[in-house]
Amino acid sequence: MANTSTSQTSRVSCQNSWVKRQVLLHQAENNLSAADLDFSKQLEDYRNSLVIYTYETQLIRQKLDTIVSEAEIEAYYEENKDNFQVRSTLVRAAYVILEEDCKHKDQFHKLMSDRDTLMLQNIDMLANDQAVKCYLDVDEWIRLDELTKVVPIEIYNTESFLKKNKYVRFDWNDLTCMVRFEDYLLEKSVMPMELVRDNIKEILLIRRKTELIERMKDAIYEEAKRKHGFEVYVGQTTLAPSDSIN
Repeated sequence: MANTSTSQTSRVSCQNSWVKRQVLLHQAENNLSAADLDFSKQLEDYRNSLVIYTYETQLIRQKLDTIVSEAEIEAYYEENKDNFQVRSTLVRAAYVILEEDCKHKDQFHKLMSDRDTLMLQNIDMLANDQAVKCYLDVDEWIRLDELTKVVPIEIYNTESFLKKNKYVRFDWNDLTCMVRFEDYLLEKSVMPMELVRDNIKEILLIRRKTELIERMKDAIYEEAKRKHGFEVYVGQTTLAPSDSIN
């Protein structure tokens, strides 16, 4: 019964909205001048834009080379390193948060503090079973400020701290936190190419799209000019019949 009532209310609301819109439209039409109501130019411009956009989209789909080589990516990266600065300190790190009375603390400590990255693989199953929270993907870069929201390490001098600390263990609110740092990138340093490879590829593809469209426009213009497909008068351009351009 409740669903039926809700459905009826929704239907009435929709009807009211439609009626309000029609009343407003009627009011507007009665109060606007003929010139105000003439949208032929806007509609023509809108249609023309859609036609050109559709044609360009099909051209891109048919002719754009979407393969971007590693050499192209590397070249762009080297030429534009200043555009790839780190905005916030990044780290590659792993952490586990344990209950203070966890019986496997010493085992976690040994595995987390060992510099052999393979040792992290041995933590995974143990952490899933014993840890309150964990993150073990040291191949991924994460923001240091996001890390410290989860693991509240007190850091007063970021550069000095990261240089001196490869492993940190501390107690906090009846929990024990262990953090291992593999690498870091300070704010305003240059991002490694692995972090910006996809962005560079997208930039290069956008550049190719733009160049393809511009070449297409120039080619069509030159072909029309060669075949006398248009004439220019003072203040306006008149196109010849389309078959004279094709």
